[in-house]
Amino acid sequence: MTAANVVQYVVFTLIVAALVRPAGLYMERVFAGEPTWLDAVFRPLERALYRLSRVRPERGMDWREYAASVIAFTFFCTVILYAVLRFQRFLPGGPAAEYLTTSTTPDLATNTAVSFSTTTTWQAYAGETTMKYAGQLALAAESFLGGAAGLAIGIAFIRGFSGQNGRSLGNFWVDLTRAVLWVLLPIDFACGLALIGQGVPMNFAPYVHATTLEGATQVIPQGPIAVFEIIENLGTNGGGFFNSNGAHPYDNPTGVANLIEMLSIVALPAGLTHTFGRMVGRARAGWALFGVMVALFAAGLILTHLAEDAGNPAAAAANIVGPNLEGKEVRFGIGASVLTAVVTSNTSCGTYNSLDGSYMPLGVCVLLVNMLLGEIIFGGLGTGLYSIVMVALIGLFLAGLMVGRTPEYLGKKIGVGEVKLVMIFTLAYPIVILFLTAIAVRSSAGLAGLGTNSGPRALTEVIFAYASSAANNGQNMAGLSANSAFYNTTTAIAMIVGRLFLAVPALALAGRVIGQGRRPMTPGTLPSDTLTFASIALATALLVVAVNFFPVVTLGPLLEHFSMTR
Repeated sequence: MTAANVVQYVVFTLIVAALVRPAGLYMERVFAGEPTWLDAVFRPLERALYRLSRVRPERGMDWREYAASVIAFTFFCTVILYAVLRFQRFLPGGPAAEYLTTSTTPDLATNTAVSFSTTTTWQAYAGETTMKYAGQLALAAESFLGGAAGLAIGIAFIRGFSGQNGRSLGNFWVDLTRAVLWVLLPIDFACGLALIGQGVPMNFAPYVHATTLEGATQVIPQGPIAVFEIIENLGTNGGGFFNSNGAHPYDNPTGVANLIEMLSIVALPAGLTHTFGRMVGRARAGWALFGVMVALFAAGLILTHLAEDAGNPAAAAANIVGPNLEGKEVRFGIGASVLTAVVTSNTSCGTYNSLDGSYMPLGVCVLLVNMLLGEIIFGGLGTGLYSIVMVALIGLFLAGLMVGRTPEYLGKKIGVGEVKLVMIFTLAYPIVILFLTAIAVRSSAGLAGLGTNSGPRALTEVIFAYASSAANNGQNMAGLSANSAFYNTTTAIAMIVGRLFLAVPALALAGRVIGQGRRPMTPGTLPSDTLTFASIALATALLVVAVNFFPVVTLGPLLEHFSMTR
């Protein structure tokens, strides 16, 4: 590992840490309805939207109403987006129909609509050969709405632990509106301008025909790329305007553009840990959660970099020495490629600037485990916060069993009812991933998508797809041909479970704890802001993923690694 790469990783982590406090404070003020410098612009628009939609902002919702609103909103967005995708060829504007060679069939349109409404943005198609500009803008708009909905759920979850003897988790429609207007829109505008300054196009021009040095004709797609690119990252949606995603020079032209995009993915989810600590009245508890995230993030960076830096043994046998640069852009090299791969596999943002399938088996293993951990390393916008708290609650429950004491967290009793909800949340994720993987590897329809690889690599590609879908991540290994009725349907099921079947128990838990008073700390209470607590949460996260997924990880990337190096 070179000094330049070490500096790159350290500087990135320090920038993220420096953004935690200002981002957290800002989001706290926004969702508490406190004054901000953007009020003069957005308060009148907010009131107009409430009048138009007949929302009563002063009316609070209990967890059932909040969850029902989330489900209804997700369903509505999915239906509208499905209609746009099915009839997008009738929409005005470019590009010319001759370039759109992939049809949005019913199963592909359903998969894509579910994908974007759950912030998965799994794309079983190439955007430049499938979507019109108007369709791409519709997907970008849904990226705003899906990301804002996830942030709203996270804020409602925090209110459960910050409130006392109440029922209201807030108003979903108010939280959604404020997430779009005060959080996503201004940051998207500023970062979008920065990307345009780095060379990312923002136009509606026709595709360009260019003549290469060899005399061949090359078609260069155009479009509103900048607006799509920044919100896919900021809303932790993922996806891409182009099939090659962040490896495309229009999508991600420079190292500075890559840094902006990676920071836009991580800054808000990381900042939510401080929002959490501030709202519950214990800022250090939020920093403890952030510390767990950073520890896992650093471990993933180191392991993935070492795996790629070691190179391919098969290449070494042919006297080709050096790191594994297959599938990586030369302008990014190992360092920026690994940083992007680890950042995006940690979050529910599947954008990438190198090909996941080209990574060494141990590198693939790290990316896979990051997703199997379930969005706890920064995670999705809003979803990452409640995911890591759920893991911490499992650790507290296990610690409580050892001392014969009912666990508490932030003054809230974690009793039988609360533990059941945590268990539902924890088990839904591995059940859907392993069940769908088993069906895929035992059915002809599932095996038909594996036209390139077999053996351990093929198993890795299948579980990678379902882990990515359930984690609402969206990145995939290109060896799996996923645009089929089978994979379009089964990955959509995983996306729905990963979004709604986890959000509902999280909201239900928030609804239970908000009804409690705050219990005073006693000598038998485990503080939530200590190194001991952080260590318990970290160990629990690793234990949960090992118990659920160790066999399939062993038969996939680990077996491939040992077969390659034997």
